[in-house]
Amino acid sequence: MKLVSNSLADYLKSSKYIDWINPNILSMANYLIKENNNEIETVKTMYHYVRDEIKHSWDIQDKRVTAKASDVLCEKVGICWAKSNLLASLLRAKGIPAGICYQRLTLGNTPDTGYCIHALNAVYMQTLDKWIRIDARGNKEGINAEMFLDKEQLAFIIRPEYDEIDYQEIYAEPIPATMEILEKSTDALYMYLHSLPESL
Repeated sequence: MKLVSNSLADYLKSSKYIDWINPNILSMANYLIKENNNEIETVKTMYHYVRDEIKHSWDIQDKRVTAKASDVLCEKVGICWAKSNLLASLLRAKGIPAGICYQRLTLGNTPDTGYCIHALNAVYMQTLDKWIRIDARGNKEGINAEMFLDKEQLAFIIRPEYDEIDYQEIYAEPIPATMEILEKSTDALYMYLHSLPESL
């Protein structure tokens, strides 16, 4: 994996979409994490919260569009782009560097269905002195993402024969193209079918 920013501090910043200084984000981070939680427990708790308690818009057929982490937390729904903003925000609120990663996936099971850009997270584990990737998209039939320290179990397995791509960059902020689409959209379900970019 390759850091897009050379400064680890950039993976701790509060910003427009990863707005961890928002009082609601800070409150949730403090609610989820007890004072005696170690780093690994903290990351696992926040990962499972976003994966399991924040619903993926498509899975529940919810038209609401969210982008900023604080809005995702408030509405309890979002597509992967939005959910990754929330997980990064919660982690940064506790001083844990977190970034955004991307994959190019088929929309369906074959290339003729088209492609989309999927977002997930990378988190720097100081305990292990390494970055690990975690995917809080949300599990359902056929998707079983989990957080492990010694291996990846992401939501999707890349199929190179379908021209799917596992991008290796770790971004400090979500790529602008994804956030612009969220900002312009009023229906998450329509957006999911008609407005997702096919490559970075």
